[in-house]
Amino acid sequence: MTISARPVPGPPPIEYRPVSSHLAITPPVSVVIPAMNEAENLPYVFKTLPDWIHEVVLVDGNSTDDTVAVARGLRPDVVVVPQRGKGKGDALISGFAACTGDIIVMVDADGSADGEEIVAYVSALVGGADFAKGSRFANGGGTDDMTPVRKLGNRVLTSMVNAKFGARYTDLCYGYNAFWRHCLDHLDLDCEGFEVETLMNIRVARAGLRVQEIPSHEYERIHGTSNLRAVRDGFRVLSVILKERGRRRPRRRPTRAALIREGRR
Repeated sequence: MTISARPVPGPPPIEYRPVSSHLAITPPVSVVIPAMNEAENLPYVFKTLPDWIHEVVLVDGNSTDDTVAVARGLRPDVVVVPQRGKGKGDALISGFAACTGDIIVMVDADGSADGEEIVAYVSALVGGADFAKGSRFANGGGTDDMTPVRKLGNRVLTSMVNAKFGARYTDLCYGYNAFWRHCLDHLDLDCEGFEVETLMNIRVARAGLRVQEIPSHEYERIHGTSNLRAVRDGFRVLSVILKERGRRRPRRRPTRAALIREGRR
């Protein structure tokens, strides 16, 4: 008599999501959007986000308008994180902590970023980069929202970071970036304001992470006014550069890309 063995139930099959003809599959992607009184802009922001995104984390900076209600109406599964402190840096730190995806993308809530560009950022990370850095001044990028004073300041500060930290950036103060979750261990963020992008770029360079710049186009804010102040925030960025230059160089930990090359992951 033949006895057939009962099949042992195994784990459910992993479901991969198709992204595009250029990127067949992707790990879970979390999009972090810091927002304060951006109810009018969120419909434009959410409309451009790819439908294969794993989650959207909205960090609400104590909005007095319908920012949270609009976000939940647009995407019922949105993760809303109330911001306890103040400033963009503080908001991003809170948002990053709430993410569950393997890849984290940071997007501004003013409608200046095109969510369809996310596929280029994710492609760079899946292709081996640790950090995909948006650039308005890389070939193919552009901006409709920078005054001549801000362009000059950004250029000077970018050159300073490149010279002091051995980077080769074409843009410094831009808020559209993506990275593998493990990068948070290297970033160790501890700032509150708009200088957060500069701090991230400096610590990425110092940690020896593999960076790929992504040409990105920045559009004008759709509604409302920005809290950014060129002179005030320019000095805060300069202060971060000088402070980081005086910090002890951290010991480099192996990156995900390096571990893969060595066959350890």
